[in-house]
Amino acid sequence: MVRNTAREIAIHLSYELSFTDKPIDTLLDERLTADTFSTLAEEDPIYTEAPNAKQADYIRRLVKGVNEHAAELDGYIAKYSKGWSFARIPLVASAIMRVAMYEMLYMPDIPNGAAINEAVEIAKKYETPETVKFINGILGSFVRQEIGE
Repeated sequence: MVRNTAREIAIHLSYELSFTDKPIDTLLDERLTADTFSTLAEEDPIYTEAPNAKQADYIRRLVKGVNEHAAELDGYIAKYSKGWSFARIPLVASAIMRVAMYEMLYMPDIPNGAAINEAVEIAKKYETPETVKFINGILGSFVRQEIGE
């Protein structure tokens, strides 16, 4: 499994957090198993290969970080959402932006450009072209204003 696949799985799990009251560790323990991946592979080919220990650690770190910093990340999304109310933003788009912003803020080993590019590519699979442009614009403004690039 390559990192962009692991990132996309982290986005799926971050999105799922919006709909469950399960503790995050329980959710991750249930989802990051070979059996779960085998079942989900029928629905989505990104689940064809279960993560190895390093990939699972990356997914866990990302999902837990997004969960712990959700209010902060949502604040940034709201701040740069010109012309969109936060309630209007699709939940998948929010999950994508949260993951990318978390990587830029808290995972210095991941280049900011890679976080943005991957977010946009993943968004193209799930969102309308208008929403993809919106995500790209938010992340671009965020990195320029908050990270200083």
